[in-house]
Order: sequence, then C-alpha cells, then structure tokens
Amino acid sequence: MYKTKIDLSEKTRRNVIVILNDRLSDAIDLQSQVKQAHWNVKGPHFIALHELFDKISDAMLEQIDEIAERITSLGGTAEGTVAVAARRSKLKNYPLSITSGRDHLLYLSTQLSVYGKSVRGAIDATDELADADTADLFTQLSREIDKYLWFLEAHLQDKA
Repeated sequence: MYKTKIDLSEKTRRNVIVILNDRLSDAIDLQSQVKQAHWNVKGPHFIALHELFDKISDAMLEQIDEIAERITSLGGTAEGTVAVAARRSKLKNYPLSITSGRDHLLYLSTQLSVYGKSVRGAIDATDELADADTADLFTQLSREIDKYLWFLEAHLQDKA
C-alpha cells in the first residue's frame, strides 16, 4: 500500500480496498457484457436498444473510473485488467449466441440486478468498516444501477 494522509487506519483501508477491487471486477465484466449486447442486438427495437446499451456502457465506464480512483486514493492499487476481472467477477458469463433484443434485455437486467445487489452489500460492508465516503460512493453507484435496471425492465413490461 502507498502512504496517504487519509485518516482511516491502514487495516480499514486494506479491507475497503479488497471490497472496491471486487466490485471493480464486477463493473468491468458488466461493462463488457453491455457492450457485447450493444454490438450484437437485432430486432424491431434495434436502434432504441443499441443506443440504450451504449448509454449504460458509458455509465459503467464512469463507475469503473470512480471505483478505481477511490482505491488509489486509499493507497491501494486498482486491479482492473481484463484477466483479473474475468477471474474475480461474480457475474455469469454472457452468452455470445443471443441476438434478440428481448434476450439481451432479460440477460442484462439479471446481470445488472446481481451487480446492484453486490454494490448494496458493499454499502453495508464499508459502512461497518467506518468508511462513510466509500459507502457514499457505493450508494451513488447503487442509485444509478437501479435507474438503468428500470430502463431495461421497462422494455420487458410491455403487455403487447
């Protein structure tokens, strides 16, 4: 760990960094899955979904950056390579064979909900470690995840 004048104990920072790096892996994995859907979606709602998936991908890139910067500000190393993310991510592998908009929506909404649950767990864990700033960061991410989950699920709730 790098030295910092942040007034959290080294033990607290180490524990928080582990949580942050785990969520970083999930976020990197999810962003790549959303991009997979963006590139490969087909069907009557192509353009709407193509653009929505791109918007979610951009939001995930911002989350990745926020998480990584918090890690480094605490004196840690952001472990954000694709290889590390693939090994650590708690998300299921994205099926490369799907193309229909509905299938992408179903799969991405499940993946986003899994990520959201892990982020909410990180809120509690970092709060218990008395790192209110990291808990606040995760709270901010959680709100954004829920918003995009709503966007995805809205496409699935059409009764027609």
